[in-house]
Amino acid sequence: MNRTIKIGDQTIGTSSPPFVIAEMSGNHNHSLKRGLKIVEAAADAGAHSVKLQTYTANTMTIDVDADGFSVTDPNSPWYGRSLYNLYEEAHTPWEWHEPIFNRCRELGLIPISTPFDETAVEFLEQFDLPAYKVASFENTDLPLLRRIASTGKPMIISTGMATITELGRTIQEVQAAGCNQLVLLKCTSSYPADPCSSNLVTIPHMRELFHTEVGLSDHTLGIGVAIAAVALGATVIEKHFTLSRGDGGVDSHFSMEPEEMASLVTESERAWKSLGHVTYEPTESEVKSLIFRRSLYFVKDLEEGETVTPRHIRRIRPGLGIAPGHEEEIIGRKVRTDITRGEPVTWELLQ
Repeated sequence: MNRTIKIGDQTIGTSSPPFVIAEMSGNHNHSLKRGLKIVEAAADAGAHSVKLQTYTANTMTIDVDADGFSVTDPNSPWYGRSLYNLYEEAHTPWEWHEPIFNRCRELGLIPISTPFDETAVEFLEQFDLPAYKVASFENTDLPLLRRIASTGKPMIISTGMATITELGRTIQEVQAAGCNQLVLLKCTSSYPADPCSSNLVTIPHMRELFHTEVGLSDHTLGIGVAIAAVALGATVIEKHFTLSRGDGGVDSHFSMEPEEMASLVTESERAWKSLGHVTYEPTESEVKSLIFRRSLYFVKDLEEGETVTPRHIRRIRPGLGIAPGHEEEIIGRKVRTDITRGEPVTWELLQ
């Protein structure tokens, strides 16, 4: 698997800042005007990409009143909703894709999307997107994965709910079908997600196990989990994005607002810069601070030939004298010249 990944003009990897994706999802609230404003806000916040979801209610499910076709978890924000009606409300009309993608490109954003079935892939191919995203709930849909992989474009796959065996099979299938640039996203498929369920230490393990780039699709609130993920090697961060949670919408309750997205972009890059490399030497920026270490200084005047006693020297700042720890070698020796209080102790001054 190729570990050098290019999505548009962005290089994905540990040698580059984290690639930040603003996921619009259903936060357009059925308004193209609002959708375009979300794109503009993402650009202003410094995100690198805006992602859509490409489906219809009919490509996701069927309209039937039967077990499993509605949300029955009382803790879910969508409790009581039928799947069909939920997807009907949340979907992005397909005729909106072109103006949204065009606005992304005008503002320097990289447009991508998640196709939820093969018809969506066929539709999206006309826009020459630089990559495709796969949602957690489709990460075991092998026919869909093979179709996306056959485009030869980089794939970003969320790994929510998947076992090691399932992920191994998924990776094997997409590689065989033509994908040689793959990013896996650690993901917890709950909305919003509890940080305690994030298990971010999986990120470096996933990287070594599957030999892919690894990022985070994050449904927790705030930026803390995402920043921690960068510290563990995440090279892609995906967060749902809205203009204001107060505006409502199917995904608004766990989506980022513009100020939060701007903070995420800034702090994730700062976290990435801080990683550096393993070192136990003074850094270039620390060299000038060495002078402020403690060292041995004469704190009393001495005459030439006088013997140094403990009361003559102290460990103080700055660091121009002999390093602490040599006191026993110095005490009892005579000085070669007159000493003035405040002179650093050096071997040249001692007999």
